[in-house]
Amino acid sequence: MGKPTGFKEFDRKKVAWRLPVVRLGDYDEIYTDPETEQLQEQGARCMDCGVPFCQSTTGCPIDNLIPEWNDLVYNDRWKDANERLHKTNNFPEFTGRVCPAPCEGACVLGITNPPVTIKNIENAVVDHAWSKGWIRPTPPKSRTGKKVAIVGSGPAGLTAADQLNQAGHLVTVYERADRVGGLLQYGIPNMKLSKEVIQRRIDKMTAEGIEFVTGVNVGEDIDPKELTNDFDALLLACGATKPRDLPIANRDASGVHFAMEFLTANTKHKVHGDSLGDSFINAEGKDVIVIGGGDTGTDCIGTSLRHGCRSLVNFELLPQPPEDRAPDNPWPEWPRVFRVDYGHEECSAKFGRDPREYEILSKEFLLDDAGNLRGIKTVQVAWTKGDDGGWKMAEVEGSEKEWPAQLILLAMGFLGPEQYIAKSLGVEVDPRSNFQATHGKFATSIEGVFAAGDCRRGQSLVVWAINEGRGAARAIDIYLEGSSELPAPGTTMGTSMEVS
Repeated sequence: MGKPTGFKEFDRKKVAWRLPVVRLGDYDEIYTDPETEQLQEQGARCMDCGVPFCQSTTGCPIDNLIPEWNDLVYNDRWKDANERLHKTNNFPEFTGRVCPAPCEGACVLGITNPPVTIKNIENAVVDHAWSKGWIRPTPPKSRTGKKVAIVGSGPAGLTAADQLNQAGHLVTVYERADRVGGLLQYGIPNMKLSKEVIQRRIDKMTAEGIEFVTGVNVGEDIDPKELTNDFDALLLACGATKPRDLPIANRDASGVHFAMEFLTANTKHKVHGDSLGDSFINAEGKDVIVIGGGDTGTDCIGTSLRHGCRSLVNFELLPQPPEDRAPDNPWPEWPRVFRVDYGHEECSAKFGRDPREYEILSKEFLLDDAGNLRGIKTVQVAWTKGDDGGWKMAEVEGSEKEWPAQLILLAMGFLGPEQYIAKSLGVEVDPRSNFQATHGKFATSIEGVFAAGDCRRGQSLVVWAINEGRGAARAIDIYLEGSSELPAPGTTMGTSMEVS
C-alpha cells in the first residue's frame, strides 16, 4: 500500500453528519462535505493485509476492489479510484450512502482497531466524479435487436437494466409507482439518499437508451403474459414488498400504519411536493411509537421527528446488543453490537434520551371511547439460552404497561414479494413465498422469465440487490446470445460509464 504504516499513524475518523439540531429542520441529506486530507489519511489506514476480507463472503457481496481504491485515494488519484470503483458497482453513490458496510465489519484492521472508513471513501469518490463530470452517458456502440422487460425499478432492476443495456439489448423497465427507484425512491428517506442523486443516474441511463415506464402495475394494468410475448426475456425484480404485520387486538385502528405507508407519503409530500390531502400520515403533535428496529425503524424515527412529534419511543423485541463483539460473534462476522444511527442521535438531541426500549412485546392496541387509537399495551420479556443452544423468550410476570400513542408505525421487515405476478405467470415459489430461481442462473420455472433481488432471495441489502442484478443480467445475456462478456457478480469490468 502507499502508506504501509498508515494504520499505526492515523485513528479512524468518520465524515461527520450535520448537527442534529440543524438537520432536524429540513429533509436534506445528513452528510457534510468531507475534507480531502481526511479521506487520504483514512485511505492510508487500509493495511497491506495480504487477504482483504473486506472482499470476502462476509464482506462486500459485489467484491468491490476496496484496497485498490483506498490506495488510489491516498495517492490523490481520484479519477482512477472512480474507474476502479465502477468496475464492480453500478451505483456506488447508493451503497456509499445507505449500505450498512459489511466490508467494514470484515476489515482485517478491525480485529484489533477500528476498521477503515470504507463507506465514507466510496461515497466521496463517486460524488467527486460526478462533480468533475467524469461520469456521463455512454450508449452501447451496437444493438443486438433483442428486447428485455424488467418489472421493478429498485436497485436490482436498475442494475440489471444498466448491464443489459451495456450488452446492447433494448431494455424497458416497468415501475408501478409514479417515479423510478423502488426502495431507493420511497423506502429510503431523502435525509439518507437524496432523490436528486437517484434522478441523475436515471437521467444518465435514459440518455443511454433505457426506457422507463412508470405508473404501470404489471399483473394488474398489464398482463405479464403480454410481456413474455412482446419481449425476448422478462426479469422480475419487484422486491419483497409484503410487510410483516402485527395481528393483535384492535389492529384495524386508524392510527396504526406500516412503515412504508408512512415513508412513501412523506417523500411524496415533503420532498416532491405532491398534494396528498388526508392520505398524508402526519406525526406532528402526536405521541409516536415505532415497533421494530433496523434501518426502516430508524427512518421512521427521523421522519417523525421532522414532522414535530410530541414524543417518540422505539420498541425492540430483542435485548440491547453489547458495546463490543460477544464471544459467539467473532471477526469477520458482521458485528452485532450497539449502534447509534442518525435517528437515535436526533431523538437524543430533541428529547434528551435514546428512543429505544428493549425486550418489549406488544399485546394490544388501545382505543379511546370514540374508537381512536390512544396507545398500546405491552409486556416485558426475558431471553434465556436453552440446553440446545437456542434462545427462548418468556413474558415477565407483572410487567404489563400502557404507552400513550396516537400514531404507531410497524417497521418489522418484509415477508416476501406480492404474489399476483407469480400467479398470473405460473411461476413457482419457494417455501418462503419468494420466486423460485437459483442464484447464478436466476431462471424461474417459466421459460424466458428470470427473477432477481429481494423477490428471489428475500429482504436484503441494496448491495445484495446489485449483486443479483449483475448476475441476472449475465444469465439473461447468455440465454439470449449463448455467451456473455458481462462479468459474473464479484468480477471486474463492465458498467456503463466513461472516464475522461
